[in-house]
Amino acid sequence: MSNHSLAHRHQFDSAAQQKSAATLGMWIFLITEVMFFGGLILTYSVYRNLYLSAFTAASAELNATLGGINTAVLLCSSFTMALAVRASQIGRSKVTTIFLILTILLGLGFLGIKAYEYNEKFQHHLVPGYNFQMEGPNAREAQIFFSLYFALTGLHALHMIIGVGILAVITFRAYRGRFSPDYYSPVEISGLYWHFVDIVWIFLFPFLYLIGHH
Repeated sequence: MSNHSLAHRHQFDSAAQQKSAATLGMWIFLITEVMFFGGLILTYSVYRNLYLSAFTAASAELNATLGGINTAVLLCSSFTMALAVRASQIGRSKVTTIFLILTILLGLGFLGIKAYEYNEKFQHHLVPGYNFQMEGPNAREAQIFFSLYFALTGLHALHMIIGVGILAVITFRAYRGRFSPDYYSPVEISGLYWHFVDIVWIFLFPFLYLIGHH
């Protein structure tokens, strides 16, 4: 299938209309995601105000250094994703492919660090449940913190995994030369999703990691 036919499907009056429809669809999806994560963050904020001392003590058990490294990794991935979008806009398929691969590698790096953090929590018995162990008078309330920690970061990691899968498909298509200055919306729309996932982490990092690290 040619780039021209991809840029203008038969159900659309023009390539511009197709691009606008695709972009609008992604923004509507992202709005629903904002409401989804917003509800969880609001829940976290309510419990944080109710049990501030417990949440502070529990947050101190997190590895803020690894959280900071992951923040830097995601910021770099947003940069490479933006460069991939720009390269696709000017028709440089090889450069687009390179930057997409770099974005995927950074995303996998983030997930690897997060898996290491999760392993630490299991080893230190900080996973809510029967085997939860934490010293201090706020141990019971601290389980609420870790329940929300795993819910928020776990869902974020799931979105990252989905994003890596999407970018893998887009990378393959870029390698095959499917994008051009007339048709690059899949790269651009995937970039919107990736940037959203990165922004969510920008909120999660200070909320979860920095409350106990003054």
